[in-house]
Amino acid sequence: MNFLTRPIRSIFLSFSLVFNIVILSFAQIKIPPREKININREWKFILGDQQNAAQPGYVDTAWKNINLPHSFSTPYFGTGQWYTGYGWYRKYFDVGYAWKDKRIFIEFEGAFRDAELFVNGKPVGHHQSGYTGFSYDVTDAVRQGKNVLAVRLNNLWNPQLAPRDGDHNFCGGIYRDAYLVVTNTAHVTWYGTFVTTPVLSRASGTVNVQTEVANQSNSTKIYVLKTSVIDPGGKIVDSFSSSMKIGAGTTANFNQTGQPIPNPKLWHPQHPYLYKTVSQLYAGELLVDTYETPFGFRSVEWTADKGFFLNGEHYYFHGANVHQDHAGWASAVTNTGFMRDVNLVRGAGFDFIRGSHYPHDPAFYDACDSLGVMMWSENDFWAAGNFTKEGSWYDRSGAYPIHTEDQKPFEESVRTSLREMIRVNRNHPSVVIWSMCNEVFFSETSTKPRVKEFLKELADYSHQLDPTRKVAIGGSQRGGIDKQGDVAGYNGDGARIYINPGIPNVVSEYGSTLADRPGRYIPGFGDVQGTPLDWRSGQVLWCAFDYGTHFGDGKFGHMGMIDYFRLPKRMWYWYRNEYLHIPPPEWPVEGIPAALSLTADKKTISNTDGTDDVQLIVTVLDKSGKAVSNSPDVTLTLESGPGEFPTGNIINFSATSDIAIRAGQAAIEFRSYYGGTSRVRASSPGLKDAFITIETKGLPAFIPGKTQVNAYVPYIKYGDYKNFSPTVSKSNIIFQKPTRASSEAKGHTAGMADDEDVATYWAAMPNAIENWWQVDMESLTSITRVNLYFANDTDFGYKMQVSFDGLQWTDIYTAPASHQTDRKRAITISKAPEARFLRIIFIDVPLDKQAVLNEVEVFGKSQ
Repeated sequence: MNFLTRPIRSIFLSFSLVFNIVILSFAQIKIPPREKININREWKFILGDQQNAAQPGYVDTAWKNINLPHSFSTPYFGTGQWYTGYGWYRKYFDVGYAWKDKRIFIEFEGAFRDAELFVNGKPVGHHQSGYTGFSYDVTDAVRQGKNVLAVRLNNLWNPQLAPRDGDHNFCGGIYRDAYLVVTNTAHVTWYGTFVTTPVLSRASGTVNVQTEVANQSNSTKIYVLKTSVIDPGGKIVDSFSSSMKIGAGTTANFNQTGQPIPNPKLWHPQHPYLYKTVSQLYAGELLVDTYETPFGFRSVEWTADKGFFLNGEHYYFHGANVHQDHAGWASAVTNTGFMRDVNLVRGAGFDFIRGSHYPHDPAFYDACDSLGVMMWSENDFWAAGNFTKEGSWYDRSGAYPIHTEDQKPFEESVRTSLREMIRVNRNHPSVVIWSMCNEVFFSETSTKPRVKEFLKELADYSHQLDPTRKVAIGGSQRGGIDKQGDVAGYNGDGARIYINPGIPNVVSEYGSTLADRPGRYIPGFGDVQGTPLDWRSGQVLWCAFDYGTHFGDGKFGHMGMIDYFRLPKRMWYWYRNEYLHIPPPEWPVEGIPAALSLTADKKTISNTDGTDDVQLIVTVLDKSGKAVSNSPDVTLTLESGPGEFPTGNIINFSATSDIAIRAGQAAIEFRSYYGGTSRVRASSPGLKDAFITIETKGLPAFIPGKTQVNAYVPYIKYGDYKNFSPTVSKSNIIFQKPTRASSEAKGHTAGMADDEDVATYWAAMPNAIENWWQVDMESLTSITRVNLYFANDTDFGYKMQVSFDGLQWTDIYTAPASHQTDRKRAITISKAPEARFLRIIFIDVPLDKQAVLNEVEVFGKSQ
């Protein structure tokens, strides 16, 4: 051997020895068969589209540093204006040797709404549904060492994607949690378990588990799946196993049924017991995957004549509709924020939530499970009234596409969302029904026959995906669509139009009370006044929380019993007193402000991964420490430590701002992505300051002077991005909108005066003392013209009134009593105030005649 090679050989042998020791060390480290790693922290973000931003060498140093959950439009405070367009996200992550021969997945719980994913510049997935999660295998795109995940996301209106419009906001962003999931080549797939209880009584319950297992190795192998059932106390109460040969690169389904479990603890709003299954997948003696699935023992029955039954007992539920967005953060809400929401609904005595009108965050369903609130889980097939065109933005587009080339892609979008909603949420005991839609009768007339057929197809598809649950048609009070599923959900005046309809049913929306906090100490019963009916399953308030919407530049979203900042209105206290018999507190009154108090729902944020937060509440006090209703400007300032408001390190509240202080109180959610102690000060000119400290657990730790603190972000309305001027309607605004009347003669209901059929008509009862007809325009409208149609000449007068809230009315036109022969009367209205309701009051109707309206048409500028 050449003497020059000896040192080289020696070095090589030494390196090999060290390398083998390192490999041996890795082998001795117990690596879990499955890792799910939260990757919410430390993203780069920029608004707008960027060339080459998917490439690993792209320079993103000028991009904003953000964390998830995140919205394009943060800070957002419920206006009808938000950014619409593109945004790019980039996230760096490391892949170590320990993940060699593993499968690596990127999972998102939701990104609104068209997401293109790249890893190291390579396309790895494209998802087009803003309300359901998705998972992509990125194993072939990653490399050892540093990697970059890039997401090109847009929230542009697309005629082929559901929903095409709706009474809420469409803010873009990766607004739910994101994860890196690492498994062995054989593993349980994404949400791959389906747990049911096919035989259940109070005495005994049997568990069936279907488990989807993928074998992504290069060889066929025999796998053993062991499944354990664990009770709420942590005790194994059943265990079963089976084996299966699974071919290379294929997926198989294990179908396992256990033995009867005696006296199972039933899930119920009063005792929401949760069990779980633990699935352990073995290849020989080697454990290759572990997967846990919470579930509950409970039975549900919907009947047409006796209502709803839970665990074999009749149960009339009281619920509320819930949109997902929160003040400041838009839809980018923490898991704790969702728990807070469900707790507030439960805290007023409600036991049911309708997830309006799209699949919600998985944490929301978890909260319903653990707190004992039943869930109506709804797909995102819906639109809003007053549709006038095939739009280019989320405004006035019907639920179903007009153009033929858009219809099949749109239908596939709806099916995909339904399929993903059911797959993600099918194991939650709180989910008692799947809803296909909301008010899809708001579609162009020529498409309505197909809409009706499509609903039946969706119902059948839902039954295939989950044979254990019934199917609802939400918002089915128009268009003859209520019997396309198993259960009808009637909104608004459907509560009194459909009396004992011969199908299981629920009032899926009632109330719709527009009010800012504090509001009035009244219920929002509206069309469900009176004793619950035996054949009705329950009633669901519209709605629990104020929400952001383009209707009325956001004002139309102030319908909650709780405001956008998650402070209850007085209506919430009324329901709490009614259902839980807790009397309301003493309301604050005007006084002389002297100081502020600053409190939190808790003083610890448990982690730094964006899943936890605290709610801060500031209250104005007089010198004796009593709360007063005065609402001066208040500022919260992060004086030291980690954390952020949606506006950065400072937030300003004002009674004249969208960032509101009302009735002497304001609130906001505060989150932190670094461990440490935060000190927050509340201040107002002339008042004594208040302070609070919040402790955030976890790493990385906040280092004063080194850790970057988000600077103050001024709140703006995104008016520069789009013209949000009101739409001048060329079509009848009130077609098939909810109506009411002083009385209704048999066969001539109020709805016959806005059905665009002049042959039908509303008629009051003979000899009525009051004679009026009213319509809810379901948007804020400045009326410019009203057409009235009569069957005969008349001798009595009438006047028109409008109202913002249905309580205070303003006259906009008066016709005195005289003999009038015109069957159609076109009335021009000038300078009518913006309003939601129109009422026509008939004056001096002779006792031998009836007030009659064949048809009413309304035109104007609506938002």
